[in-house]
Amino acid sequence: MGYIQRGTSAFQKVNLALFAGGFSTFAILWGTQPLLPDIAKEFHVSPAVSSFVMSAATFSLAVSMLIAGSLSEVFGRKPIMALSLVASSALAVLTSVTPSFPLLLAGRIAEGAVLAGLPAVAMAYLGEEVEPRSLGMAMGLYISGNSLGGMAGRIISGILTDYINWHAALMGIGFISLLSSLVFWLLLPPSSHFMPRKLEGRRLLGSLFGQFKEPGLIYLFAIGFLLSGIFVSLYNYIGFQLMKPPYSLSQTVVGFIFIVYMVGTFSSTWMGMLADKHGKGKILQLSLLIILVGGCITLDMSLWLKILGLAVLTYGFFAGHSIASGWVGTIATHDKAQAAALYLFFYYFGASIGGTASGTIYSHFGWSGVVYTTAVLALISILLSIRLAAIAAGKWKTARQYTKLS
Repeated sequence: MGYIQRGTSAFQKVNLALFAGGFSTFAILWGTQPLLPDIAKEFHVSPAVSSFVMSAATFSLAVSMLIAGSLSEVFGRKPIMALSLVASSALAVLTSVTPSFPLLLAGRIAEGAVLAGLPAVAMAYLGEEVEPRSLGMAMGLYISGNSLGGMAGRIISGILTDYINWHAALMGIGFISLLSSLVFWLLLPPSSHFMPRKLEGRRLLGSLFGQFKEPGLIYLFAIGFLLSGIFVSLYNYIGFQLMKPPYSLSQTVVGFIFIVYMVGTFSSTWMGMLADKHGKGKILQLSLLIILVGGCITLDMSLWLKILGLAVLTYGFFAGHSIASGWVGTIATHDKAQAAALYLFFYYFGASIGGTASGTIYSHFGWSGVVYTTAVLALISILLSIRLAAIAAGKWKTARQYTKLS
């Protein structure tokens, strides 16, 4: 059976299904982020300790990526993704009624574990089913669903928290995610090019570690780690900053600030198409530079410039993540789901480390300390992307010479 092409009904169904799946996954994962000040207040913990609610989920997600990606090589792509969506939605409802901070952390750890099924497998599914010339756009649309889910989760939770409480916010997100899971199951076409493997732990483990033999993948893993560390560090603590004087914003208003995620919906698709046309290396470097500039803009005391800086940073982040994610499937020579899972492992591990470490920095040095730290990480990412582009160009040149000789 042929590959799915842009402009066909199958292409539309794939994009809508994965858009719904990404929306559900990231509404659950990030919908708790603007609630950190309220959680800190209710359970009498510091900002850094309250961030464990996010870090526990992202760390559990990171580790579970490795398992989910490998299991999908055996049981198939769609079943693993569907199970992940339903289970995570049910857990979101359960965590909404937790009476203590330790139980909330336990629930978030479980959520992170089951959330792994969709992001670990979706990239591999697209890489297998969509033709290469349409992959950049398809990956961009999938990432845009992620950005809208993250945005909607934050806004919905902010509104419900202001009018009811944060428990109602988590419950509302859980029920919305259940509906999104149904849309995913009904629309996503079954795999046509997936070849199942036997459940052989040693071979799966060997192929997993074999991914590190590809230098290009190692650079992508490092970039993903730094990208998420930057993004989560700034978004985790912007709420604390804006709810204090001189801003003193309400939870609802802070939640609506996350509407800047809309620029990520646009940038992931647009920059993904530019990467298909002009080369992934150049556009990835441009995206990382945009992140650096956006973060620095937030240093200004003006509320509107802070929001503008967040919008600029968000544009660059989703563009960079979209390009790096798609590049993994191109560089990986075998077991693409495992390669994608490793990228996402480092991506979410970076979110866990960055989200908690930046809490300590925020407590001691304030917002400027967080921004300066992330600026350094952005500069390191740019240097890594330059080296990655050089490696990729060298491989392409070698492959071209080999083709001529053949």
